Amino acid sequence: MYALFDYGVRTVIAPSFSDIFYNNCLRNGLLPVRLDAATVASLRARLAANPGGHLVVDLSNQSVTTADGTVHRFEVDPLGKEALLEGLDEIGLTLGLEGRIAAFEQRYHAERPWLP
Repeated sequence: MYALFDYGVRTVIAPSFSDIFYNNCLRNGLLPVRLDAATVASLRARLAANPGGHLVVDLSNQSVTTADGTVHRFEVDPLGKEALLEGLDEIGLTLGLEGRIAAFEQRYHAERPWLP
């Protein structure tokens, strides 16, 4: 995972990922994109035939666009998407909920005054 990131890889496109790899990617700032096998094979063939070619991966719009303008849509975990777009890790995401957590704790203790 870190080796990919160290080499400048920010997105991995494949037909499938193990749950552990997928979640670790999102936790470590790497976007795992699932596209069907035929599409992945076509993208790989296009890039192999055109050294220096590129793809544009747009996380906001959840799309991969080829040099000829073909757009492929993908799904991504909403929380993982937010974290990647905001540059947050799990702690950062939790700290972003600090106000909601404090409101819950206040409400919880108000409804249960017998608790310390």
